[in-house]
Amino acid sequence: MGRAGFQNNGPSPGPRPRAELGPKRALTSQAHLRSRAGFEPSTDHGSPLFPEPFFSRPKQQKMPACIHTSRPDTTQSNPRSCDPNGFQVHNDLKLCRPSFPDLDSCVPITQLKTIQTRTAVDSIDDDDLWLRMKDEARSDVDQEPILSNFYFTSILSHDSLGSALANHLSMKLSNSSLPSNTLYALFLGVLTENQEIMKAIQDDLRAVKERDPACISYVHCFLNFKGFLAIQAHRIAHNLWSQGRKILSLVIQNRISEVFAVDIHPGAKIGRGILLDHATGLVVGETAVIGDNVSILHNVTLGGTGKASGDRHPKIGDGVLIGAGTCVLGNVKIGDGAKIGAGSVVLKEVPPRTTAVGNPARLIGGKENPVRLDKVPSLTMDHTSDICEWSDYVI
Repeated sequence: MGRAGFQNNGPSPGPRPRAELGPKRALTSQAHLRSRAGFEPSTDHGSPLFPEPFFSRPKQQKMPACIHTSRPDTTQSNPRSCDPNGFQVHNDLKLCRPSFPDLDSCVPITQLKTIQTRTAVDSIDDDDLWLRMKDEARSDVDQEPILSNFYFTSILSHDSLGSALANHLSMKLSNSSLPSNTLYALFLGVLTENQEIMKAIQDDLRAVKERDPACISYVHCFLNFKGFLAIQAHRIAHNLWSQGRKILSLVIQNRISEVFAVDIHPGAKIGRGILLDHATGLVVGETAVIGDNVSILHNVTLGGTGKASGDRHPKIGDGVLIGAGTCVLGNVKIGDGAKIGAGSVVLKEVPPRTTAVGNPARLIGGKENPVRLDKVPSLTMDHTSDICEWSDYVI
């Protein structure tokens, strides 16, 4: 008689031998365990986002993701860096790619007479950028196998940059009442139909990789930089706003604000080659316009004065650098290639290629004869040059 009054009729039969499970169940169990362990993604859910495991494909040559710097090697030639057909943001403003590491040898912006609509950060062709990102993803997985499923679902299972971005944004912005499948279909439709948005996305990727020394790879920017993700989500929302789907675009704006702490009205117009560095606390009003190749840091407000209606927000020219904590208020123009110092409050127009600092902002060198910049501040990311009389701006 066993414990609790139950009769013990013999030894316990023990676990069933593995063979008794049957071949089909045993194979399923093995695949499930490998999937749970992170060695290969599960494929039993039938989702079109999960094709065959990428680990079964022929291994490609590894590309180190973390051993190089974010700046190009100064020993390598870059025939496109200061191409005479480079981008022009003003009559005499050249957006050429500066040399490194000192960022001071860029050809002066007074030597350009032609116009190019692409971003100056043009080291990788459009067709090669996505392949480069997938190579970087495989290299990251080799270094951190624990992230294999994350990289597979985010990058390696997709056949295009647009598909990967639509999936990644839908996962970020979804909630219990706004499912990711619905957002994915919406986002993918917009990106597929509008190739100009895709070109802008690629230019933004290059801009972040080129200008931000904290960016170690394109895939790192794509997956982890909320400034980049926020502006791409805004591009989709702006497309919907332009089509008259204002309710839907405002819902997306609200989700962007909640998830990324970036509040850009879907009516705002934003160019290409944009860097939102850190991005936290950025506010951009409905009628604001931001040009090409602009760099903006965190806690920047491009807002109204509270007194006007209609067209009431700032117009930011090409190649502008706006420092952290800056407020630009009202329908004022910031000229091409201008620089706004951190913490400034700008209420009046800033001429092209000048530097404005302070609260209220004033021009370095004075209003009558301001110091003119000879390099594009948004590309050099130089916040302190041409400001030599600090005592004038320190309390």
